[in-house]
Amino acid sequence: NSGFNCAQSVFSSFCEEYGLDKSQARKIACSFGGGIGHLGEVCGAVSGAFMVLGLIYGQSEAHESEKKALTYQKVKEFTKRFKEINGTINCTQLLNYDLGDEAQLNAARQAGVFKTKCPKYIMDAVRILEEMIAE
Repeated sequence: NSGFNCAQSVFSSFCEEYGLDKSQARKIACSFGGGIGHLGEVCGAVSGAFMVLGLIYGQSEAHESEKKALTYQKVKEFTKRFKEINGTINCTQLLNYDLGDEAQLNAARQAGVFKTKCPKYIMDAVRILEEMIAE
């Protein structure tokens, strides 16, 4: 509820610990809110978590194919855990509003779903990440 979207909230919670400035992290994650730019696709909290996994485990050099494989494995594991709790990683399905439709986006805002539903998805994503990092 501090003015940042779900992706920004999740990604910026971990960024400094892994060497990325919070301001930069929020800029990078900005376009992933609302299921990627209010398209209602992958939940922003999930996208933020994927970015965290890439930041921690990801490939940065062409020869590091094992890091890419590990990152993809972590993304699959995160997705499995998030779906076990919430049933899907799709923003439209989680919120029951199609954010790609302007009328439904406005209805979602009026219904307050970004303040009532999204914090749970953010907390779930952060908790799952914390568990996975600790393993």
